[in-house]
Amino acid sequence: MKNSVSDQSFYIESDEEDQEKWSNRVDEGDGNDSDSSNASLGDGEQSKPNSYTTSWPQSYRLSIDLYSSVPSPNIGFLGNSSLSRFGSSFLSSSLTQRQTAEATKPLLPPAGEGQQPQRRSSHALLPPVPSRRPSVIKKAGSEHKPSKIPHEFPVSPQSTYGQAVLNGMNVLCGVGILSTPYAVKEGGWLSLAILLIYAVLSFYTGLLLRYCLDSAPGLETYPDIGQAAFGRIGRFAISIILYVELYACCVEYIILESDNLSSLFPNAHLALGEFELGCHHLFALAATLAVLPTCWLRDLSLLSYISAGGVIASVLVVLCLFWVGLVDQIGFVGQGSTVNLSTLPVAIGLYGYCFSGHAVFPNIYTSMANPSQYPAVLLTSFAICTFMCGGAAVLGYLMFGESTESQFTLNMPQNLVASKVAVWTTVVNPFTKYALTMSPVAMSLEELIPSHHGKSHIYAILIRTTLVISSLFVGLTIPFFGLVMALIGSLLTMLVTLILPCTCYLSILRGKLNYVEVLACVLIIIVGAVSSAFGTYSALSKIIENLK
Repeated sequence: MKNSVSDQSFYIESDEEDQEKWSNRVDEGDGNDSDSSNASLGDGEQSKPNSYTTSWPQSYRLSIDLYSSVPSPNIGFLGNSSLSRFGSSFLSSSLTQRQTAEATKPLLPPAGEGQQPQRRSSHALLPPVPSRRPSVIKKAGSEHKPSKIPHEFPVSPQSTYGQAVLNGMNVLCGVGILSTPYAVKEGGWLSLAILLIYAVLSFYTGLLLRYCLDSAPGLETYPDIGQAAFGRIGRFAISIILYVELYACCVEYIILESDNLSSLFPNAHLALGEFELGCHHLFALAATLAVLPTCWLRDLSLLSYISAGGVIASVLVVLCLFWVGLVDQIGFVGQGSTVNLSTLPVAIGLYGYCFSGHAVFPNIYTSMANPSQYPAVLLTSFAICTFMCGGAAVLGYLMFGESTESQFTLNMPQNLVASKVAVWTTVVNPFTKYALTMSPVAMSLEELIPSHHGKSHIYAILIRTTLVISSLFVGLTIPFFGLVMALIGSLLTMLVTLILPCTCYLSILRGKLNYVEVLACVLIIIVGAVSSAFGTYSALSKIIENLK
């Protein structure tokens, strides 16, 4: 095989033998159900150029797969078996590292036989390496030549129902659960209805993403849907929103580390002459220095395995809260308020943040062995996460009342074993998630490096270091965990979760929808827009007030 490199993107030229084998595999899958047919490209469609694989960001699929699921530990970014064993070795540049054509695998080991043909991946990040899986999309004007496509990493549709549910929970059950008691404090008991409403609406819009993906061959990711709906402008706009949301989550991790470590060691400080760092600034800086080397790793598969414990960590923290309240019996402070209209918009953003998983749902759907189970996967994931968030919100607010902090771990008595377990679990978990969350942002920026600079190691290091340090400065500037979360939930999550899925659905399937479907989408868009406006204004007002 020969590698052909253009100025703008990297390509693989497949040999005729591999092309024939791959075509035979696709032909063998023609008899599968409708979900499988939507996942595979027909012979006529294969000859058309696929712009979804050549537009920025090409690295989205690969980076989000690492962020949300567990790849094989044997997969390195080097493509060299002797080097990829050093999973903790440092990154040279994600634009120049070699990658095997194996797929990143889901949370658990792959299921057995009887799996459907693979969807085509939109990965197009790294320099070409010999691949035994040929491309099926030919460039225009090259019908009689081996096809060239941007370098891909096919994702095997091997996720079972249970694996997909765990991947969904791994995305939904994040740090947002820590602030649900604080959301009840801000909005009152009746605000719990908002949590349920958002859960239902988010579940529905998650289904809409599936219909968008099935509308045309080659659609695999959220940016792909944006491009199908509104062209490249839609792709760029949605990608930027998703990356800003991920970056903001990393800022939240820094604030989270600072708050919880300061609660454990309130007297810690560092004096350098006349300059002194208090405990919050000290631990924010320490956490940043600790996660920085993980952002330089060239193989994040080990971190991806560990971060899969995020589901276990979330469950453990909630169980510790229940243990402290029901077994250690620290008592309940009172009934609390029914509704707080003045601070209700803050609660809106906090509840919305709990369901910010839509950036990953298309990846989960396209990697499933049986895509028809996707609605059940979403239903199970949302039901479990809503139950956990609701349970933590009710018990936390009953225990701490109007003194509830933005993270309930800060209210838990430090002398209890369950409290120590909850706090340390909260502290350790972001160290494994930070690099995986920041990696998609970094990889998208590394794509913009001109090809003649691609082999310079320093560019990738500088980009990732700058992103990490900037998240530290943002976290130190606005160190308000709950308010920053409310801002993210109102401004970004409402867009990603409610508004954009409906607008893309209406655009892609216009003329094919009945009045009920159109009305449902319009109502959800209105709910999302109103929630975003009020929530963003309230969160920004409170942040500015606290800064003053």
